[in-house]
Amino acid sequence: MNSGNDPSQFGIDALLPPEIAQKAEAVGVAKTRLDTLSLLVLAVLGGAFIALGAMFATAVLAGADGVVPFGISRLLSGLVFCLGLILVIVGGAELFTGNTLMVMAWAAGRVRLHEMLRAWLIVYIGNFVGATGTAALVFLSGQYLSGRGSVAGAALDIALNKATLSFDHALFLGILCNVLVCLAVWLAFGARTTTDKVLAILFPVSAFVVAGFEHSVANMYLIPLGLLIKAWGPVALWAQLGSLPADYAALTWPAFFVSLIPVTIGNIIGGGGLVGAVYWFIYLRKRPG
Repeated sequence: MNSGNDPSQFGIDALLPPEIAQKAEAVGVAKTRLDTLSLLVLAVLGGAFIALGAMFATAVLAGADGVVPFGISRLLSGLVFCLGLILVIVGGAELFTGNTLMVMAWAAGRVRLHEMLRAWLIVYIGNFVGATGTAALVFLSGQYLSGRGSVAGAALDIALNKATLSFDHALFLGILCNVLVCLAVWLAFGARTTTDKVLAILFPVSAFVVAGFEHSVANMYLIPLGLLIKAWGPVALWAQLGSLPADYAALTWPAFFVSLIPVTIGNIIGGGGLVGAVYWFIYLRKRPG
């Protein structure tokens, strides 16, 4: 007879960590079974969703320097950036950084290495298309001109800072970022309701934004938007900003593509190694006897 002490029997209770591990493994297997076109379209959505969160965060940061304390402005931007992952998790989309948890299914022998790498590559490409495409739409809409150019100023500064990070700083910032992102996904796996999922996402994602960690997919929106403003922004905008495109000489397309390399590697190490592999070792590895 059931003693009634097993939380998993109640549909409203959150999953326990061992159950989350089993779910993460099953989800990883399911992702590798998706056909290429479906996976790609879901990935385009994922990139667009993260870009919308980044757009929201940039607008919140605009004009905050010298007006709102640093920590408060970053906290507000982190909270609104959560929109991106909420849309991915609740709305349904594929995100490269979260998919590094597929390492659990691979380590458990449920998927082959080439199947995991195929899924990663398709999702990475789709995320790039979705994020950069959203950057182009935001630029064409003129939204960056809001706040008398303050949104553009914030976008340019963010893009320049991200594109000019040293390799080692970008690598470690990418590792730390995806530890938090994958912990958010891990917690969301254990949630039973939409409200639970949203609350599970808020704090880990806000923490990485406040800390200034690096998310490869978010950067696929933030840096291209800055590049578009630098190249095609109206002359009147530069007068409002009190600066010139030459002040952002280091913000270039080659710098953008190069900057993605260490951040992407870091995201894989952080999500796949420090979260996925660790939880696989704890809950899913085969034990002797």
